[in-house]
Amino acid sequence: MAELLSILYVALFATSGIGLSRLLFFREKPLVRIWLGLAMGMAMFIWLPALFSFAMGFYLPAQLLGLLLACLAGAAGFYFSRKRTLTAAPWKAEIPFFVAGGALLLLCLVLLSSHTIVERDGALYVGQSTYGDLAMHLGFISSIATQGTFPPMYSICPDKPVCYPFLSESVGSTIYLLGTSLRFATMLTAAYALLLVITGVYCFFQQWLGETRKSVFAMLLFFVGGGFGFAYFFDLLKANPDNLSRLFTAFYETPTNFVSNGLRWVNPIADMMIPQRALLFGWSLLFPCLFLLHRAAIQRDTSAFVPLGILAGTLPLIHTHSFLALGIISGFYLVRSLVRKEGKAQWLGFAKYLGIVLLLALPQLIFFTFKQSGSFLKFHFNWANEADNYFWFYIKNFGLIALLFPVAFLAANREEKGVVGGALLIFAIAEFIQFQPNPYDNNKLLFIAFLYACGLVAGWLFDAKDRLTRGAARNRLSIALLSVMVCAALFLSGALTLGREYVSDYQLIDADQVAAADYVKENAAPDATFLTYNNHNNCIAALTGRNIVCGSGSYLYFHGIDYSARENALHLLYEQPSTYFSAYAKQYDIDYVFIGSSELANYQIDLGYFADNFPVFYHNGSVTIYSVHS
Repeated sequence: MAELLSILYVALFATSGIGLSRLLFFREKPLVRIWLGLAMGMAMFIWLPALFSFAMGFYLPAQLLGLLLACLAGAAGFYFSRKRTLTAAPWKAEIPFFVAGGALLLLCLVLLSSHTIVERDGALYVGQSTYGDLAMHLGFISSIATQGTFPPMYSICPDKPVCYPFLSESVGSTIYLLGTSLRFATMLTAAYALLLVITGVYCFFQQWLGETRKSVFAMLLFFVGGGFGFAYFFDLLKANPDNLSRLFTAFYETPTNFVSNGLRWVNPIADMMIPQRALLFGWSLLFPCLFLLHRAAIQRDTSAFVPLGILAGTLPLIHTHSFLALGIISGFYLVRSLVRKEGKAQWLGFAKYLGIVLLLALPQLIFFTFKQSGSFLKFHFNWANEADNYFWFYIKNFGLIALLFPVAFLAANREEKGVVGGALLIFAIAEFIQFQPNPYDNNKLLFIAFLYACGLVAGWLFDAKDRLTRGAARNRLSIALLSVMVCAALFLSGALTLGREYVSDYQLIDADQVAAADYVKENAAPDATFLTYNNHNNCIAALTGRNIVCGSGSYLYFHGIDYSARENALHLLYEQPSTYFSAYAKQYDIDYVFIGSSELANYQIDLGYFADNFPVFYHNGSVTIYSVHS
């Protein structure tokens, strides 16, 4: 029942967005109008419950008030658009997208399902790409909904406010608060975002490139295209035929993610959209923004500036990198407009856009983003390349796209060069400035530059094929074979990576720890704090929404959190409790002591102290939890 209510809840936001889209985008063809409406519904779904939660705490009334406001806005959109003549267009032209995009969406949903805490024999399993980050996302979702604190504090470092664009997590917390399972809350919200991202990439390319075949091919290039990493596996196969199995069994030895061989340009589905919720929800709104920006700045439709500003203003607390990428491209287009002297109407449109963005985004930037990321910025050249020649690194990572982009750029007309100019600026900035502690994370900017490269290359490839076909009608077989070879070089690495991701399967949390987490959810106070080991797959932090003394440095370090004192206290609490436990328990508000396989493997625990001083709160085959205050 909770699942059906949650689907209805999301559907009402989506429908409300479509109502607004009928009013604002009635001239768009149906696919674009519906997609933009769903995007507006997503923006309301993320933001409206959050706005009420800032004032009321993250509880059910805030979520319902957010829904009510969205429904009122949607009803107004339907009412005031009832006399508008909506543009109609034949759906037949979109069939190639429905086939290719539908296949991509199905693949994403299959990976999402198989990679999101699948229960087997009481244990929880995930895939290769979600083994690292999913536990963190589950912890955010469960703790926001369980504890109700908003803006949220870290459940894995309870005295620190979250230094992360947390609205990408609170959207899942809303569904979890409605009574669904954690798995369902995570999957439902991600599925909505996946639909928006795939449709958004196609609609953006369709507006830019103008042809369905080019747009579908560019979309496939972005989601599946890869570099020359497959060649490394051919070498491994030549040396030993058994090495082929490593592609489908080894942990992160894929043609797009094999660090020891300098392969760092990962697949956006397997390594970005499925495991990284902030990026996924950011892209779900970024691509509508890029679509509207292209409409406003390149096609000079000034009516697009106001909705663009509203959507852009929602981005900082959803995904900061998406907001930054959009800002860089927008700045380039503004300078382009000034240089080309496009006129007062266009500049007034940019001024409206900037004013709306500042009004909506500046409070987010001042009170959250700048505090979170201000100390991260530093000079760093050459992105994630650690050993290769500069040009060879990008050639083997981007493959034919790297080789064909300069050719396509030189062949492009002035307007097409202007379209990709902002993307080139993103690439230049990301090559010299590091925005997070891990330089690899600059790929969240580089992927937007890559998006434009895929569009330019796709358009050039079809134009080149058409010229060859017209000039060599008798050599169609040769052209077809050449096309197959080009496609193999473009898509083989990405396809192999997705195949490996499909078969990946790892246990994240064992059955005894899942059972312990279930007991904690039913019997411990929502704000209780547990002493545990700081493993990343911590069952208390991930599944219960309760606090732990200190979580994984793999999460906290890359968010810029100083957790050293808490981490140093862990071994003293477990190994020398007679000396340190009383003081640290008071300092860190410890309510329970968790002793399981990870704790026993990493500490010489004074088991006698805990057994003698505290009653057992819970016990099963491998987990014992002591209550400190009972």
